[in-house]
Amino acid sequence: MKNYLYHSHKKILSALTIVCILSFSIILSCSDSYFDSPVEPERTQAPVSLSKANPQVQSVMAIQNRHTDELMTRPGILGTATGLTDEGQPAIVVLAKNGAAAAGLPAMIENVPVRVLVTGEIRALKGKPPDNGGSEFDATNKHRPAPNGVSLGHFKITAGTLGCLVTKGTTTYILSNNHVMANENKSSLGDNILQPGPFDGGTVLDDVVATLSEFEEIVFSTSADNVIDAAIAAVAPVSVTGVTEPKGYGAPRSNPIAAAVGMDVQKYGRTTGLTKTSTKKSQEGITAINATLNIGYSTGTARFIRQIVISKRGFAAGGDSG
Repeated sequence: MKNYLYHSHKKILSALTIVCILSFSIILSCSDSYFDSPVEPERTQAPVSLSKANPQVQSVMAIQNRHTDELMTRPGILGTATGLTDEGQPAIVVLAKNGAAAAGLPAMIENVPVRVLVTGEIRALKGKPPDNGGSEFDATNKHRPAPNGVSLGHFKITAGTLGCLVTKGTTTYILSNNHVMANENKSSLGDNILQPGPFDGGTVLDDVVATLSEFEEIVFSTSADNVIDAAIAAVAPVSVTGVTEPKGYGAPRSNPIAAAVGMDVQKYGRTTGLTKTSTKKSQEGITAINATLNIGYSTGTARFIRQIVISKRGFAAGGDSG
């Protein structure tokens, strides 16, 4: 997940709705739309009331926001969010690196219950050996045209994921993370984007699929207000499909929907392929919204606000970013 380097490029992604996969299945997203931005799973889901439109949730979010800075000064506290207690009541969620960090946290804040999630360190991860689950389709191979969900990356990184396609005017772009296509702010516009990524054998000589066009610079600070980790790269439409491989989710919709606690989500990534949550299973799906989190990168630590927390074992792994 990342932010801004070139000031002239900050605004281009600031209103973009995206899904970014990080370690521990942290999903980043912002509202509004600047591009046509497909993100929503194709299947229909029953309305969920625990969204930011719910007055009770708004009240808890306000209390959470008032106490976030103080809570995050405590050693090992990585972030806060708004979610639910085990009994289904709105709660302030505190994300702790380990059990020792969680010790001493209050049970209530301004009469709102506190729920602690022990997460381990939260980091943005790239390239690791894939687990295709026996699928005949190998997302780490070179594909032309390239579907969503395959290996991709700036020529100086390892590998991430081709997230989806977006358009701006008459130009088609690949949308992925800054840390996948802009190398954590270290890239230059016009740099080569490879498919597959370098970790999977991609080379500048044979595998250039797109060129970096714009990115939101990541501000590496624990007091920053990063919202998205995103970059776009211009691509010839004949080189990409805009859909996942046949056993994936197909083509994403263009109309984003607001995240809510209890909502199911799905993603297709280079390493773990298609994964879905099932809210019929305890603790799966979107478990918190309005998250403020410290995320570790190779370059440093960056604080993100207005994030989404997803819970599901094996939902994502290094290389799924994008």
